[in-house]
Amino acid sequence: YTKKQLLEEKKQEIFSIFNIPETFRQISKRSNDLYAFIDNWYGTPYRMGGTTRRGIDCSAFMQEIYGNIYKYKLPRTSRDQYSISKRISNIDQLREGDLVFFKIRSRAISHVGIYLADGKFAHASSSKGVVISSLDQEYWSKYYVGGGRVEEAIDAFR
Repeated sequence: YTKKQLLEEKKQEIFSIFNIPETFRQISKRSNDLYAFIDNWYGTPYRMGGTTRRGIDCSAFMQEIYGNIYKYKLPRTSRDQYSISKRISNIDQLREGDLVFFKIRSRAISHVGIYLADGKFAHASSSKGVVISSLDQEYWSKYYVGGGRVEEAIDAFR
């Protein structure tokens, strides 16, 4: 197997595990890069304030993704990332690369992830580390605030 074949196989496995429809399986090179990046970090432990593969928090993981995939420097905290993004209130309008924000037992934004497709998002979970979850899951839907688009970063790559 080549590395490309292995990545394609892993991507199809992820699609299957998370029931991502066939329509989302034909994705661009940037999407391939995004999925490969997430796959590379998958399982990295969570560490509050962490910024490395030894441990990373949710906002630092978004900084890593945006810096490496979209060549855009996001602010350090989830609150600041929320403040610079354009609000997306309708979940059906989320696009790959949009940020998704949560208020977990807090009045302020306390968690962030990156939207992939079909309700799925990647993030650094405090309990599981870097994972892919679903906005439909009871826990995440309970704390979901909305999406945010960093237009100057995402639109440059559309």
